[in-house]
Amino acid sequence: MAIILAPMEGVVDYLMRDMLTQVGGFDLCVTEFVRVVDQLLPNRVYHRLCPELQQQGKTTAGIPVRVQLLGQDPDWLAENAYRAVSLGSYGIDLNFGCPAKTVNNSKGGAVLLQETQRLYDIVSAVRQAVPADQVVSAKIRLGFEDKSKAIENAQAIEAAGANLLVIHARTKVEGYKPPAYWEWIGKIRQQTTIPIIANGEIWSLADAEQCRSQSQCQDLMLGRGALALPNLAQVIKGHQQPMSWQQVKQLLIDYSGYEIFGDKGRYYPNRIKQWLKYLSHQYSQAEQLFDSIRTLRQSDQIVRQLEQSNNQD
Repeated sequence: MAIILAPMEGVVDYLMRDMLTQVGGFDLCVTEFVRVVDQLLPNRVYHRLCPELQQQGKTTAGIPVRVQLLGQDPDWLAENAYRAVSLGSYGIDLNFGCPAKTVNNSKGGAVLLQETQRLYDIVSAVRQAVPADQVVSAKIRLGFEDKSKAIENAQAIEAAGANLLVIHARTKVEGYKPPAYWEWIGKIRQQTTIPIIANGEIWSLADAEQCRSQSQCQDLMLGRGALALPNLAQVIKGHQQPMSWQQVKQLLIDYSGYEIFGDKGRYYPNRIKQWLKYLSHQYSQAEQLFDSIRTLRQSDQIVRQLEQSNNQD
C-alpha cells in the first residue's frame, strides 16, 4: 500500500511535510499548488514553495516531493511542468480539485471539471512536455455541481496520458462535508485502467479500510486526517498504535521550533492554532490547549504555554 500526503493550501507547507514525513508512513508528498497563468515562472517560485528541490527533491526523511500546478492554459502549464521536473520535482501533479471560490473564479481547480476537453488538453500538453520517465498525475473531485461527468473526466485524463489519478470522493459543491462517496471511485475504477488513489474523509484505520473496500483502491491520500492524527499513515499500515497526547504535545513544540526560526515565522501563531483545531478531532486535550492560546498573538507567549502544558503531565 502506498500512502500520499495531500496538498493542502496554506496548511501543508514544507515545514509540515518535513514534520509528518519524519513521523513516517508516507511514500510521497504533493506540494501546495503553484498558480500558472500566462508566463514561465522563475526558479525562485518553485524553490520557495518546494525547498526540497534543493535537497534532491526529498524531505529530510527522504520522501519524494511532487510539485502541483494549477491553471487553465495547456501551453503555459506544459512549460512550467518541464521547468519543475528539471529542478528536481518527482513528476508533476495537476490540480483539478481545488474548491476555493477565488481559484474557481479565475478558471482554476474544480471549475475545470465542467470542461472535459480542457482537462484532456492540459494533461496531454503536460504529458508531452515532461520526460517519459517522469510521472504526470492529476487530482480531481467527482464533479463540480454533480457527478454526471465523473467517469467521462477520468477517462479523458487517462486518454491524455496521465500515469496516475487521485480522486477526492466529493464534488466541489459538497466541499468537505461528510460523507465521502468512496463507492463512486469504485465506479470510476470499473470504467478505467489508470491507477487510482482514493482520497477524502479518512480519519482512522477503520475509515481507511472502508474506503479501500468501497473504492476498490489499494492506495490512499491523506490530508486533514493526517493533521488530526499525525501518525495516521503508520497506523493504517499497521506499524504503530495512535500517538498519545503526550507525544503529540512534543510534536507541537518541535514544530514551533521549525516555524518560529524559519522564514515563515510570522505565520506561526495562526498555523499552530489551525493545527490544534485539526488535532481536536482526535484529542479532546487539543481543544483545551487551543482555548489557552486562542487570544495570544506573540510566538514566544504561545511556546511558553505549550511548554507549560507539556510539563504539567
